[in-house]
Amino acid sequence: MEKPYLLHMLTATKNLSPFDVNMAYDAGWTACTPYIQVEMDEVRDLVQDAIFSRGPKGVKRTGIFFGGRDTHLAMQMMAAAKKSMVPPFEVSLFADPSGAFTTAAGMVACVERELKKRDGKGLQDRRVVVFGGTGPVGSTAAMLASDAGAEAVIVSHVSEAKAQKIADLCNQRYGANLSAADGSSDGLITALASKADVVFNAATEGVQVLNRNQLMAAERLKVACDVNAVPPEGIEGVGLMDDGVAIEGLPSGAVGIGALAVGNVKYQTQHLLLKRMYEFAEPEYLDFNRAFEVARDYVG
Repeated sequence: MEKPYLLHMLTATKNLSPFDVNMAYDAGWTACTPYIQVEMDEVRDLVQDAIFSRGPKGVKRTGIFFGGRDTHLAMQMMAAAKKSMVPPFEVSLFADPSGAFTTAAGMVACVERELKKRDGKGLQDRRVVVFGGTGPVGSTAAMLASDAGAEAVIVSHVSEAKAQKIADLCNQRYGANLSAADGSSDGLITALASKADVVFNAATEGVQVLNRNQLMAAERLKVACDVNAVPPEGIEGVGLMDDGVAIEGLPSGAVGIGALAVGNVKYQTQHLLLKRMYEFAEPEYLDFNRAFEVARDYVG
């Protein structure tokens, strides 16, 4: 009898996301076991209990997923888990806290595709402005855009200092090259939009961060991507289902990518990564960079 596919799902929060559990079962895992309110000093023992109990064959049908809401903590947990491996007892690891990594990967992959359609170039040397950039999705999207060659700016609606704190953290931990900006007033937002080739909205749902007047000033704008699925539109003129649709009336001819278009790529990316954990012969360590690779391949 073949051993079942077992996915151990760790989170520092009170509950594991039902979304992630459903995704894991749909990707083919036989059983998914949650471990909640996990602390960093517990990761090593949990990992080693999982790997040593199954033997070299069973361990290839074992995986560990890191959820929660803190992207940096999830990455730290995954790093601790990787250090806990004892070859040949190694399993695949996948971090996707709050779906932030796969969502950000979907956003950036969709935008890169549209840029290439427009002029054959990707994100290299583009100025990318990320509203809601201090959150997990926004900061991850900014890092991916930066790694792809863009000049990425994360924006806080509170203050430049708040944005700078997150930019510094990402730069120090992951070798990113992010800058920060203040988006606390209409005039400041308009000025940021006017110098952007790409704008992302990853701000709180139900808040419009860019209105029509601000977009009219964005003469360089090529693509606007909005992951806000709750009315009003986070970026005015970008509909939920838009996927490279021209934003009406803009002099720049920019196109929009809406939340449902991004959501489809996010869903497919997470599904493919969850399957990859048990389909590949060697252990896989899947983070936001690997998510972007898969999203890029998916959108073509």
